[in-house]
Amino acid sequence: MKIRSTPERQDTSTAGWRHLLELIDEAAADGREEFRPLVELSAEERRQVVTLPTSIAKLTAVKHFVLYGSNIVRIPPEIGAMTSLEELTPYTSYRLHWFPYEITRCSQLVRSTVSTRALFGNYKLRPPFPQLQPPRVAVADLDLPALDARRRGTTAIRGCSVCDRPIKQRGLHQVWLSLRVATDVLPLLVNACSAACVAALPSGAEDHVQLPHTGGRVKQPPSDWD
Repeated sequence: MKIRSTPERQDTSTAGWRHLLELIDEAAADGREEFRPLVELSAEERRQVVTLPTSIAKLTAVKHFVLYGSNIVRIPPEIGAMTSLEELTPYTSYRLHWFPYEITRCSQLVRSTVSTRALFGNYKLRPPFPQLQPPRVAVADLDLPALDARRRGTTAIRGCSVCDRPIKQRGLHQVWLSLRVATDVLPLLVNACSAACVAALPSGAEDHVQLPHTGGRVKQPPSDWD
């Protein structure tokens, strides 16, 4: 299965995680425009990093974010705060199967290098999207900072992907949507606070499912794509 939810959680006690936090702080402080954190981590440290920290929101000067060959399974919604981002390179990050909808907030993002075959499969195999849970009008009984990724697709939800209001004060409506982001069509996870926010989403990319959906097997891209 290519587009899937990976339940693995980040161990924040590892040397790799601590080193990555330091590198992000350094990059934010010096205002660098290109950020290649993995080249400064050892092979063992790279294996220890399975998600990016929320502190990437501080990288507002970064124009090119390189994650080539990472072990990452999830990118947090805070990538949407990287307002200068022009190019994203997660190529050969084969454990990364979807992106947060908040990446669409990176209005300067025009170039990406993503293996769409690794995301969507090929003409012989179109794996299903993970099945998302039914919508909820209240989330008081959900531990939003510590969710089960097998059920919710992600381990933490803070704000609405669409309007940015706090989810904890409203409801939770999760859907998948495939949109063209920069160079590539990406499967995006939307954590919306209401049915109205889901209705406000744009149409899906050409040759992909046009409406938001909750998962399962869908016919996209066309069967003649390889």
